[in-house]
Amino acid sequence: MTIRRLPRLTLRARLTLVYGALFLAAGLTLLGVTYLLFNQQLSQSFASRYQGPEGRLREMTLISANGHVLTGAEAMQWRQRQEEELRSAAATSLLTQGAVALAVVGVAAAGFGWVVAGRVLAPLRRVTETARRIAAAPVADHGLRERIALRGPEDEVKELADSFDTMVERLDHSFDGQRRFVANASHELRTPLTLNRALVELAMHRKTASPDVKQLGENLLEINARHEQLISGLLLLARAEHEIAHRSPVDLADVVAHVVAQASQEAEHAKITVHEAAGTAPTSGDALLLEHLVHNLVENGIRHNVGDGTGWVRVVSRTATEEGVEVEVSNTGPAIPPYDIPELFKPFRRLGSDRLVTARSAGLGLSIVRSVARAHGGDVTARPREGGGLVVTAVLPRTHE
Repeated sequence: MTIRRLPRLTLRARLTLVYGALFLAAGLTLLGVTYLLFNQQLSQSFASRYQGPEGRLREMTLISANGHVLTGAEAMQWRQRQEEELRSAAATSLLTQGAVALAVVGVAAAGFGWVVAGRVLAPLRRVTETARRIAAAPVADHGLRERIALRGPEDEVKELADSFDTMVERLDHSFDGQRRFVANASHELRTPLTLNRALVELAMHRKTASPDVKQLGENLLEINARHEQLISGLLLLARAEHEIAHRSPVDLADVVAHVVAQASQEAEHAKITVHEAAGTAPTSGDALLLEHLVHNLVENGIRHNVGDGTGWVRVVSRTATEEGVEVEVSNTGPAIPPYDIPELFKPFRRLGSDRLVTARSAGLGLSIVRSVARAHGGDVTARPREGGGLVVTAVLPRTHE
């Protein structure tokens, strides 16, 4: 049996209810005190009318409406009945009209409380909206550069907003410093790697080089190429995490056709069949980065596949919605649990190992794909394919001609 939870009241609604409850309690207390004082005053007024000197009751002679003359005890009883009726009518009128007035003023007070609560909570709403925009924005969009910059009196709300701005500013500086470090370190590491490759090739191609030296040179060149690929991936990842300043029209159908043609040799060597369905998918951005996005998806699909010659990779580009285009790459391969898929998008991660030391890839493929997609205002999702393998979909904004 499913238990449905009641919708949670907002802070503004709770404050309004508190204001209304406090006003209702105060109004009921005031009405009760007024009733007691009114009843007491009415009793004193009746008593003073019939009380003579030294506290004695005055002798009364009353003539009723039908002509009967009442004196003594009969007159006293008739007076008491009249007083009770008058007191009851007055009390009923006071309570009825007081309750109506209390209800009307209570509704007005609740509405006023709603307005006041909204005014009081407006700065907090601004803080919340800014935090949501920062949380929803990708790193490439520089969401951390947004500030609340709340103006107003130096109260607790402004102190909270200023503290939030300080925290976001420190995070922004930290992420920028991290990206600059990766880019600078990658540039600096390229030079010694290039020099190492040149020295190894020079030693291998010497006439006096023995077969052992040539075999060692091939191994060193393979390791050096892997390191160069890692450095290139880090540079591309650092570049993809920055905002795309200059955009140009790009049709993903052209990109898919070009990448599939480039990957045909690797696919043939791995005995993988690549199926292409390049539909029109107009977008805008950095053409080189978008080519890397599709290339990494196709390359992953080929490398992480079955090795019995029956494997395949399907690459599709299409216009998905009025506002979005897609590139979808699916492949055969080992079964992947859904809970392991988020790990695939982390740098230097893949299924079965954390650090990629001897793998053919640098472990940055899907990380670069996600960074490029987010830099262009899109995103990437993945899900296991029934029967094994993966279906990865990159969604990008559509441009209209």
